[in-house]
Amino acid sequence: MRLLNTRTLEIHEFPGDSDEKYAILSHRWREDECDLQHMSMPDVVLRKGYDKIKFCCEQALKDRLDWAWVDTCCIDKTSTAELSEAINSMFRWYQNAQVCYAYLDDVTDLDGLGESFWFSRGWTLQELIAPKIVWFYSSSWAYLGSKVDLAAQLHNYTGIEQSVLSTGRFDHVCIAHRMEWAAKRKTTRIEDQAYCLLGIFDVNLPLIYGEGKRHFCDFSKRL
Repeated sequence: MRLLNTRTLEIHEFPGDSDEKYAILSHRWREDECDLQHMSMPDVVLRKGYDKIKFCCEQALKDRLDWAWVDTCCIDKTSTAELSEAINSMFRWYQNAQVCYAYLDDVTDLDGLGESFWFSRGWTLQELIAPKIVWFYSSSWAYLGSKVDLAAQLHNYTGIEQSVLSTGRFDHVCIAHRMEWAAKRKTTRIEDQAYCLLGIFDVNLPLIYGEGKRHFCDFSKRL
């Protein structure tokens, strides 16, 4: 597992899951993100994706956390083996984070919270449910509220019960109802429709892109 030092923004690698306390970022992927290789380049600060990495680290430092995890730059996506391990571990990594910062880059204030595309993406489902604490931020990094404080509104947007949002416990929720949570959410790649739900259903799958909907059938058989 790789983590960002919140003071230096340098990336450090830890064997297995780290025992360090860390913050984690949830966001929508955009163009010009910063990957692991970009982070060692002097012009990385010019990339649009750098700002949210910097914000995550600055906020984590304010919250007295020395480490942070951001999916764009803490996974070596040139390694299929590492990417597969990361995707199968991601729910646990969000679950183990001290706090998750949900950055909504298309929201300016609380009134527009429910209109954010963040709620329509497949990957953000586990990023909403898994962490104990989720704090929402607007496009200008203004604090909007916490998952617990906004549970009633979030239920209206997502259909996820307030008890699940407040506790993170959903082992009592049937498979069909969990599928309903994900039904209207979209992913860029077809295979990610299955991969983004692995943690929600406690399933492990090898990472194979190119199989399309067939891979979702393999996923469904394991439920």
